[in-house]
Amino acid sequence: MSEPSPIVVHGIETCDQVRKARRWLREHAIEHRYHDFRRDGIEAAMLAAWSSHVPWDSLLNRRGLAWRALDTQARAAIVDQASAIEAMLAEPTLIKRPVLIAGEHVLVGFNPKLYESLLQSPEAA
Repeated sequence: MSEPSPIVVHGIETCDQVRKARRWLREHAIEHRYHDFRRDGIEAAMLAAWSSHVPWDSLLNRRGLAWRALDTQARAAIVDQASAIEAMLAEPTLIKRPVLIAGEHVLVGFNPKLYESLLQSPEAA
């Protein structure tokens, strides 16, 4: 029998939603690893893999400071998965956070109800 895939939370230390997600996981005694985009980096293959599970535009954080800091031309150039991945590689804070990976599941953003249904289901135990 193989070991269950580790749960990995991707984000940045200063993000409130990442902090909430990590706190929720600790409070529910769910073992996980943390991957910081700034410290540990991000790769095109990771973003492409995530985009195979969730729409690329749900990974793109259009509400944050990094998005607002882009000029109009740079924003307009993000029109598909390839251009979004290129932008997110250049500026990792354009990635909506946290990104939680649990086996084949990819959750973008922190939603306690989604975390609970995925991580505390009988299959996850």
